[in-house]
Amino acid sequence: MRRTVFNEDHEAFRETLRAFIETEVAPVYDEWFAAGQAPREFYYKLAELGIFGIRVPEEFDGAGIDSYKFEAVMYEETARAGVSFGGSGVHVLLGLPYIKMLATDEQKKRFLPKFVSGEEMWALAMTEPGTGSDLAGMKTTAKLSEDGTHYVLNGAKTFITGGVHADKVIVCARTSAPREDDRRFGISLFAVDTKSEGYSVGRKLDKLGLKVSDTAELAFVDVKVPVEDLLGEENKGFSYLGLNLASERWGIAFGAYAQAAAAVRFAKEYVQDRTVFGKTVASFQNTKFELAACQAEVDAAQAVVDRALEALDANELTPAEAASAKLFCTEVAHRVIDRCLQLHGGYGFMNEYPIARLYADNRVNRIYGGTSEVMKMIIAKDMGL
Repeated sequence: MRRTVFNEDHEAFRETLRAFIETEVAPVYDEWFAAGQAPREFYYKLAELGIFGIRVPEEFDGAGIDSYKFEAVMYEETARAGVSFGGSGVHVLLGLPYIKMLATDEQKKRFLPKFVSGEEMWALAMTEPGTGSDLAGMKTTAKLSEDGTHYVLNGAKTFITGGVHADKVIVCARTSAPREDDRRFGISLFAVDTKSEGYSVGRKLDKLGLKVSDTAELAFVDVKVPVEDLLGEENKGFSYLGLNLASERWGIAFGAYAQAAAAVRFAKEYVQDRTVFGKTVASFQNTKFELAACQAEVDAAQAVVDRALEALDANELTPAEAASAKLFCTEVAHRVIDRCLQLHGGYGFMNEYPIARLYADNRVNRIYGGTSEVMKMIIAKDMGL
């Protein structure tokens, strides 16, 4: 479909990114897949390409471009090639908004130049074992020391994407007990140095999909966090988390759309090459109808995420609109990728084919960032139901 969200700068970036993927990622991606993570050194290459600094202000070594459109191009190009950039996505999509929104000028001077250079990779630690989406039920605590110089952090987190390679982690912890009328009160955010004594990375989790994205369990035992590394105000962390959910959910929606578009491309190429009963699979009417139906769904998802992207860049994307985009696009991707895998036949079940990896990678889209059921609750509430 004809699009208006991208300009010449975005398309030039697309060409650069596509060439980068072809030379730096595709030749070694199978090795990363087998290892279960991208090498730490790869993130320095992304930094050299300018990936980490696009939305960082120029005074902190960034490009100062206040737009998510370059990230959208990155979603499309990695999906198109059937690869990922490991756990680096959370560095920009999840880590950066909190630094820009909450960090003091002094903190930004400390954090952002190393963020841009890849010297310090960031992750976000919210989820805990046994709590899932109920962030208000978190048990991790951060107690202010008697001399008021630091907090003492104790607890555990799980499902932390980028947790293996992270140098800094934004940790959500309880600094005060919840109120009877407000379970969300008492949560604060901290920029925790992973080299701190008492900080440890547990298991690198073995996931169904997203194999190249390092995901880990984290543990904190009497970790000292300087008061200078508190992000924002104490006890207001839950409200801060809500402010960035729209951009996070847009990212999941756009990524799902990009995966669906890639699945159609993979299936189209496969059925044109594959021959059965003396004819290409593409020549059968069922194949044509299936791919046509998938393309129609992809076109609809593209329109949804493009509209959401424009709203996000204008700082007008509401929580309900982001939830709607995520719900629709992740469900579309689920249907499309499944149908495209079916057109591959038995080969679609083999990990050597990108459609198989895409099928596994896609499944989590309807879970993280808020499940589909949670998205429906948000939308229904916005409808007055």
